[in-house]
Amino acid sequence: MSQLKKLPISQPLPLADLPLRVQASVATVKAGFPSPAEDHLMKRIDLMEQLIRHPQATFLLRVRGDSMREAGIFDGDVVLVDRAIRPRSGHVVIAVVDGEFVCKTLAIRADRVRLKAANPTFADIVPKDGQTLEIWGVVTASIKQFKN
Repeated sequence: MSQLKKLPISQPLPLADLPLRVQASVATVKAGFPSPAEDHLMKRIDLMEQLIRHPQATFLLRVRGDSMREAGIFDGDVVLVDRAIRPRSGHVVIAVVDGEFVCKTLAIRADRVRLKAANPTFADIVPKDGQTLEIWGVVTASIKQFKN
């Protein structure tokens, strides 16, 4: 995970180029009394297989700011961005607005584009004449690290 901290937003790298082949043992967790038999039901999952559909087109970016907190994306989170997915209204996307990356929810209505914040204290972005806007990729997951 140390590579996540070093990846600058200005130089995204496809995950296929990173040594992130991680396997972990996973079992279900209940919010009640555990069954003694479940101690033996652990199976291995590959995080790359679970989270990434298009390795050559998937990137990691670190989020800065709180405009997406009600979507569960917080300052310091790392998002997985898949550039092979066709963006649709309702997707959380990474957009480039006048040369700057932003993370917002894409809203398309009557051929009008709006990038919606998921925090009422932040204004939505409505592109104006002459402003450049590119939908760079679709956010497929958010990775949080808890302080220990």
